[in-house]
Amino acid sequence: MAKATVYDVAAKAGVSIATVSRVLRRPTMVKQSTADQVLAAVRALGYVPSASARGLAGRTTGVIGLYLPNLDAVDDPIETFDGHEPPARVIRDIPDSGRVRVRDLYFDEVLRGAELEAWREGFVLTIGVGHDGDPERMVRDMAGRVDGLVVLARSVPDDVLGQLSGSIPIVLMAGPRHGDDFDHVAVTNSEGMRALTAHVVTELGVRDPVYVAGPTGSPDDAERYAGFVSALTTAGVDAAALRTLRGDFRREGGRTIARGLLTSGELPRALVCGNDQMALGILDVLVPAGIRVPDDVIVTGFDGIEESRLSTPRLTTVRQPMEELGRAAVRAMLERLDEPERAPITRRLPVEVLLRESTEGSGAGTGAAAHGTADS
Repeated sequence: MAKATVYDVAAKAGVSIATVSRVLRRPTMVKQSTADQVLAAVRALGYVPSASARGLAGRTTGVIGLYLPNLDAVDDPIETFDGHEPPARVIRDIPDSGRVRVRDLYFDEVLRGAELEAWREGFVLTIGVGHDGDPERMVRDMAGRVDGLVVLARSVPDDVLGQLSGSIPIVLMAGPRHGDDFDHVAVTNSEGMRALTAHVVTELGVRDPVYVAGPTGSPDDAERYAGFVSALTTAGVDAAALRTLRGDFRREGGRTIARGLLTSGELPRALVCGNDQMALGILDVLVPAGIRVPDDVIVTGFDGIEESRLSTPRLTTVRQPMEELGRAAVRAMLERLDEPERAPITRRLPVEVLLRESTEGSGAGTGAAAHGTADS
């Protein structure tokens, strides 16, 4: 028996093949009665859509690409066992080995949001992670397989994205617009860091906080540092006269910075970190060394990853809507696919400052947000 085709489904349902494709890919754009009619035909014929058939019918793949740089990958070798049950290992991990098995929790949340939104709209999300240090090769390869590409800002050279945008739409995620014609989706980085730094300077009385920066070229970190400087300037503090420590957004990078501070004996009163991972790495070193946080050193982060709520002490941070950022990037892409000629858009999602024990001390209770919102 011949396999049913999209044409068979269209004929049985009494609709066009474009309508069949729309129902299977983006059911929210079709009247419920029409969708029910098409799905009934699909079930009756046992139709299984293929990528090639979808491409012919709608001139699209039904796939959106998401490219992320490699920040915190773990490249452990995979052990294989030939024909027998692998044994369980007993490992003495006392004292703590100090090894951090890294996951990028920020990207975990962004990816989850992008996957959920793509699934909800009937698209497949394909992920590219820059493990080999050649983003141009990877994004060019992805571009030939997808309807559109979501890219973390500054993770791929602008000229490469400019060339690709002649063939497929590009949405940039995070960071400010810088003279390009792409759609942008980001969070209010500068505003969040400004509010957090103002609390450290004005409410906690620290006039010389040290900023722990992310990697050079990070658009998010550039905005966060701008917010840091803005808060200091408003408070009458010369930011240029203060120290800045260069990190890399990784937890191990935060540990390295903290060890250097302990060795030098020059612990600042406050460390304002460009992300949570570095702040958590700093806590990993300072707390076991007997440094009291926040009594001796105040530590803050940015992102609001789940581990910041579970640390000891719990980390004061700026929580950004990471899952919603992923969803918003996919929504922007779908809108661009529907309206390819519209003007480029910029969407900025709000953030929240969460005051916790790493700045407020043990009397901070459950950690109220700066705007009075409960920290759940």
